[in-house]
Amino acid sequence: MATETSGRNPLQGIKVMVIDDSNTIRRSAEIFLLQAGCTVILAEDGFDALAKIADHQPDLVFVDIMMPRLDGYQTCALIKKNSRFHTMPVIMLSSKDGLFDRARGRMVGSDQYLTKPFTKESLLKAVAAHCRAAAA
Repeated sequence: MATETSGRNPLQGIKVMVIDDSNTIRRSAEIFLLQAGCTVILAEDGFDALAKIADHQPDLVFVDIMMPRLDGYQTCALIKKNSRFHTMPVIMLSSKDGLFDRARGRMVGSDQYLTKPFTKESLLKAVAAHCRAAAA
Protein backbone atom coordinates (compact mmCIF):
# COMPACT_ATOMS: atom_id res chain seq x y z
CA MET A 1 0.00 0.00 0.00
CA ALA A 2 1.61 3.24 -1.13
CA THR A 3 1.43 6.25 1.14
CA GLU A 4 1.76 9.77 -0.13
CA THR A 5 4.39 12.03 1.35
CA SER A 6 2.57 15.20 0.32
CA GLY A 7 0.94 15.36 3.76
CA ARG A 8 -2.46 14.34 2.44
CA ASN A 9 -4.37 11.72 4.38
CA PRO A 10 -2.19 8.97 5.87
CA LEU A 11 -5.26 6.88 6.79
CA GLN A 12 -6.87 7.08 3.33
CA GLY A 13 -7.95 3.65 2.14
CA ILE A 14 -7.06 1.73 5.31
CA LYS A 15 -9.67 -0.99 5.91
CA VAL A 16 -10.85 -1.06 9.52
CA MET A 17 -13.32 -3.50 11.06
CA VAL A 18 -15.30 -2.45 14.13
CA ILE A 19 -16.89 -5.30 16.12
CA ASP A 20 -19.28 -4.18 18.83
CA ASP A 21 -22.77 -5.23 19.88
CA SER A 22 -23.62 -1.58 20.60
CA ASN A 23 -25.02 0.20 17.56
CA THR A 24 -24.00 3.55 19.11
CA ILE A 25 -20.35 2.52 19.47
CA ARG A 26 -20.27 1.04 15.94
CA ARG A 27 -21.76 4.19 14.44
CA SER A 28 -19.47 6.56 16.40
CA ALA A 29 -16.37 4.63 15.34
CA GLU A 30 -17.64 4.46 11.75
CA ILE A 31 -18.15 8.24 11.57
CA PHE A 32 -14.67 8.99 12.99
CA LEU A 33 -13.00 6.48 10.67
CA LEU A 34 -14.90 7.54 7.54
CA GLN A 35 -14.00 11.20 8.22
CA ALA A 36 -10.35 10.11 8.31
CA GLY A 37 -10.69 8.39 4.93
CA CYS A 38 -10.77 4.79 6.15
CA THR A 39 -12.94 2.06 4.67
CA VAL A 40 -15.11 0.67 7.47
CA ILE A 41 -16.56 -2.81 7.93
CA LEU A 42 -19.02 -3.23 10.81
CA ALA A 43 -19.85 -6.42 12.70
CA GLU A 44 -22.29 -6.98 15.58
CA ASP A 45 -20.47 -9.87 17.23
CA GLY A 46 -17.58 -12.28 16.88
CA PHE A 47 -19.40 -14.73 14.61
CA ASP A 48 -20.51 -11.94 12.27
CA ALA A 49 -16.93 -10.59 12.28
CA LEU A 50 -15.19 -13.88 11.54
CA ALA A 51 -17.34 -14.38 8.45
CA LYS A 52 -16.59 -10.83 7.24
CA ILE A 53 -12.83 -10.93 7.96
CA ALA A 54 -12.27 -13.61 5.32
CA ASP A 55 -14.29 -11.64 2.76
CA HIS A 56 -12.97 -8.14 3.44
CA GLN A 57 -9.49 -8.78 4.93
CA PRO A 58 -9.30 -5.59 7.01
CA ASP A 59 -5.96 -3.95 7.83
CA LEU A 60 -6.96 -3.59 11.49
CA VAL A 61 -9.73 -4.76 13.84
CA PHE A 62 -11.33 -3.03 16.83
CA VAL A 63 -13.19 -5.55 18.99
CA ASP A 64 -15.43 -4.97 22.00
CA ILE A 65 -14.75 -7.33 24.90
CA MET A 66 -18.26 -7.73 26.31
CA MET A 67 -20.40 -9.25 23.54
CA PRO A 68 -22.96 -12.06 23.45
CA ARG A 69 -22.17 -15.46 21.86
CA LEU A 70 -18.46 -14.89 21.15
CA ASP A 71 -16.75 -12.28 23.32
CA GLY A 72 -13.85 -10.06 22.32
CA TYR A 73 -11.20 -12.28 23.91
CA GLN A 74 -12.46 -15.35 22.03
CA THR A 75 -12.78 -13.39 18.78
CA CYS A 76 -9.24 -12.00 19.11
CA ALA A 77 -7.83 -15.46 19.91
CA LEU A 78 -9.52 -16.95 16.82
CA ILE A 79 -8.17 -14.19 14.55
CA LYS A 80 -4.64 -14.59 15.94
CA LYS A 81 -4.73 -18.41 15.63
CA ASN A 82 -5.62 -18.19 11.93
CA SER A 83 -2.45 -18.42 9.82
CA ARG A 84 -3.87 -15.96 7.24
CA PHE A 85 -4.76 -13.30 9.79
CA HIS A 86 -2.37 -13.75 12.74
CA THR A 87 -0.46 -10.56 11.88
CA MET A 88 -3.64 -8.46 11.66
CA PRO A 89 -3.59 -5.84 14.47
CA VAL A 90 -6.45 -6.35 16.92
CA ILE A 91 -7.33 -3.57 19.35
CA MET A 92 -9.60 -4.38 22.29
CA LEU A 93 -12.37 -1.93 23.18
CA SER A 94 -13.74 -2.01 26.70
CA SER A 95 -15.47 0.08 29.31
CA LYS A 96 -13.41 -1.89 31.86
CA ASP A 97 -9.96 -0.48 32.48
CA GLY A 98 -8.58 -3.01 34.93
CA LEU A 99 -5.14 -4.54 34.90
CA PHE A 100 -6.66 -8.04 34.64
CA ASP A 101 -8.66 -7.09 31.53
CA ARG A 102 -5.59 -5.60 29.85
CA ALA A 103 -3.48 -8.64 30.74
CA ARG A 104 -6.13 -11.02 29.43
CA GLY A 105 -6.26 -9.03 26.19
CA ARG A 106 -2.49 -9.40 25.80
CA MET A 107 -2.71 -13.13 26.51
CA VAL A 108 -5.06 -13.68 23.56
CA GLY A 109 -2.80 -11.62 21.29
CA SER A 110 -4.36 -8.16 21.22
CA ASP A 111 -2.08 -5.38 20.04
CA GLN A 112 -3.61 -2.57 22.07
CA TYR A 113 -6.39 -1.81 24.55
CA LEU A 114 -8.64 1.25 24.21
CA THR A 115 -11.05 2.27 26.95
CA LYS A 116 -14.60 3.32 26.04
CA PRO A 117 -15.79 5.94 25.58
CA PHE A 118 -12.94 6.52 23.14
CA THR A 119 -12.20 9.83 21.47
CA LYS A 120 -11.81 10.41 17.77
CA GLU A 121 -8.12 11.19 18.41
CA SER A 122 -7.44 7.98 20.36
CA LEU A 123 -9.18 5.86 17.71
CA LEU A 124 -7.33 7.43 14.77
CA LYS A 125 -4.01 7.41 16.64
CA ALA A 126 -4.38 3.65 17.19
CA VAL A 127 -5.14 3.07 13.49
CA ALA A 128 -2.17 5.20 12.41
CA ALA A 129 0.24 3.50 14.83
CA HIS A 130 -0.69 -0.05 13.88
CA CYS A 131 -1.06 0.48 10.16
CA ARG A 132 2.31 2.25 9.95
CA ALA A 133 3.85 -0.65 11.86
CA ALA A 134 2.19 -3.17 9.52
CA ALA A 135 3.38 -1.30 6.42
CA ALA A 136 6.95 -0.99 7.66
